[in-house]
Amino acid sequence: MQDAVTAVIENYDIKGRYLDRDAIDTLKDYFSSGIARVKAAAVINGNAAKIVKAAGSQLFDEQPELIRPGGNAYTTRRYAACLRDLDYYLRYVSYALVAGDVDVLNERVLEGLRETYNSLGVPIGPTVRGIQILKAVVQAQVSEAGIDAADIVAQPFDYLSRQFSEQNI
Repeated sequence: MQDAVTAVIENYDIKGRYLDRDAIDTLKDYFSSGIARVKAAAVINGNAAKIVKAAGSQLFDEQPELIRPGGNAYTTRRYAACLRDLDYYLRYVSYALVAGDVDVLNERVLEGLRETYNSLGVPIGPTVRGIQILKAVVQAQVSEAGIDAADIVAQPFDYLSRQFSEQNI
């Protein structure tokens, strides 16, 4: 897993170049937003169960066919698996948030789930919608905590959503 600092340094090292103005600006942004990212991650950590429950409730209110007979979240086991996955996304988003880099999402979430979701026939649309609901719930809680980090918080959620949407999984 990388953070923004190691990602910048690795990129310039591979090219055999000194850090230029763009690299320095990237690092400045990373460090200047550090407190907000850590505080946002603390809000997620302190409210994870509440966030997942709220996101799950909203998802199933919007798409009740998921919990009806034949739906992908029908039966207690499948319903629990859906909430578990939402919690899983939330946890790894918090890691990416602190790191300032989405690399952990590729390594720990996206690569493994492609095969799993394909084999289980998990629909991508509701998965992406669940991630976007998580984002909205987290942004609201972070804002309520007085932390100005809406854009920073959105980045890892949006990255996950884009990757799920663009991949044939």
